[in-house]
Amino acid sequence: MVYEPGMSEPKRRFLERTLQSSATATFIAADAVFVGNLRGRGQFVVFGEVQGDGDLDGGLNLSAKGRWHGNIRAREAIVAGTILGSLEVGGKLEIGSTAVIRGSVSARTIAIAKGAIIDGKIVVTSGNAIVEFEEKRESR
Repeated sequence: MVYEPGMSEPKRRFLERTLQSSATATFIAADAVFVGNLRGRGQFVVFGEVQGDGDLDGGLNLSAKGRWHGNIRAREAIVAGTILGSLEVGGKLEIGSTAVIRGSVSARTIAIAKGAIIDGKIVVTSGNAIVEFEEKRESR
């Protein structure tokens, strides 16, 4: 599909929209291990491992091979990897089919792919139902 002026913009994951903007994302590379609490603004893309809590004033994209050991607060998130700790999202949360979360999860809206594992309490703060979906994109 070609986007033309006047057409409604095609729906995209929030991270894809943000990465196309001029904002610079923070990346944790596949072979990197970050030890300590992580705090900041903007987008955070984790292919490696984080050991510590996260207070992210922006979005989180945790890749299928990414791991996070600690509690996370973020504005929005796409999770395809492993989280050992709680996850609190102020807005949209998308949990991919390869995700494993061992801890409580809360977000305004939550979409969970079939195959995801969540071992903890799930709270949707908007009161809307959890959306279940079949993963159609390859996990990174």
